[in-house]
Amino acid sequence: MNSELDIIDNLAELERFLLSVEDGSLGLNEVEGVGLATNKSDGRHFIAVFGEKQKLLFSKWVTQDVFDSGKEMVRYGVKKKH
Repeated sequence: MNSELDIIDNLAELERFLLSVEDGSLGLNEVEGVGLATNKSDGRHFIAVFGEKQKLLFSKWVTQDVFDSGKEMVRYGVKKKH
């Protein structure tokens, strides 16, 4: 993970993160997708940004609540507010 202390703990923060991936403000190149996942070694949840051939480009820990309630947002994306 990129930071042990940097945890997404609410849906508004998840939305900001997804929009920053989409608009390129994280500086990630060749993003192919995002997904929620679980670390096999300790069971913690995270959001992952994937590149070509499902290469992990970036990740952040998420709380159990965000993992449970943010699945639709990750799956279908968010709309930018004008």
